[in-house]
Amino acid sequence: MSDQDKPDGKAGRIGMRGWMRKQARALVGPPRSREEILEWTRDGRQAGLLDAEAYGMIQGVLEVSQTQVRDIMVPRSQMVVVERDASPVDLLREVIQAGHSRFPVIGDNRDEVIGILLAKDLLRLALDQEHLSPETSFDIREVIRPVVVVPESKRLNVLLKEFRANRNHLAIVLDEYGGVSGLVTIEDVLEQIVGEIDDEHDEEEGAFILRQDRERYLVRALTPIEEFNRYFGSELSDEEFDTIGGLVSQRFGHLPRRGESITVGRFQFNVQRADSRRVHLFQVGVLPESGPVTT
Repeated sequence: MSDQDKPDGKAGRIGMRGWMRKQARALVGPPRSREEILEWTRDGRQAGLLDAEAYGMIQGVLEVSQTQVRDIMVPRSQMVVVERDASPVDLLREVIQAGHSRFPVIGDNRDEVIGILLAKDLLRLALDQEHLSPETSFDIREVIRPVVVVPESKRLNVLLKEFRANRNHLAIVLDEYGGVSGLVTIEDVLEQIVGEIDDEHDEEEGAFILRQDRERYLVRALTPIEEFNRYFGSELSDEEFDTIGGLVSQRFGHLPRRGESITVGRFQFNVQRADSRRVHLFQVGVLPESGPVTT
C-alpha cells in the first residue's frame, strides 16, 4: 500500500474497518437506496462523525418522505375549535385557555370548518375586554382566514413544501369521504425532523407535570415514575421502568401514536406528542378511585 493509498488522520480515527468500507463504497458509487443512506449515516454515528442530534435529524428527514399526514395529525376528537356563533366573551376565554395561535372555526358541526381564526386577530377584543358582554358586536367572518385542506394520505415532505410555498401553518385533514378527520400544523411536521419543539405555551421549562384544569394534566414522557407518584399520591411500579413514558408505552404494547389513549390504574394517558422514535408528552386525566393507585 502506497502512502497515497493509506487512510489519512480522520480515516485513521475511524479505524481500519471504517476506512475499508469507505474505499469499497468509492468503488460501488453513490447509495442506491434509502436503506443504504441510513446504513452510511449509522456508520458515521458509530465512528463519531455525527453526533446523536445530527443523526436523528438525518433520520427524520428521510422518514418524512415515507410518512403520511394521518400518522401525525391531531385527531378530530382532540381538535380545539371555536364556534362561528360564539360570543366575543366565549371566544376570548377559549383562545386564552388553549394558548394556541390558530383555531379552526366551525359552523353547525366539526365537518363544517368555515375558516381559520388567528389569535392575534382578537387583540382588539382583548383590549376592550373590560367592556365586553354577550351582546358585544363582533362578526368572526370578517377576520377568519381561508381553510387549507389536505388528504390523510399526503406525504409529509410534500406538505412541508406546500406549507413553505404558501406560507400556511395549519391545514385541515380530510378522510376519503371528504369528512374532517383532524388537523396538522407545520410544527407537527418539523418535529418529525428536529424532535419536540417547546413554545411559550408549553409546560414550564424543567417542569415534568403541568396542571391544565381540575382533572387534566400535561405530563412529560421523561417524568420519573417516582416523581409522578409523589405528585399524584399514586403507587405505580418503577421496578421495570424509570420513566412514565416507558411504563405507558409498555402497556400499549407498541410505540403509540399521537391521539392514542390507554388507562393505567386511575389515570387515562392520551398521547399528545410522539414521533417515529419515542413519545414526548401525555395529557393525563385522573379518574375517580376508592383507594391508592397500584399497578
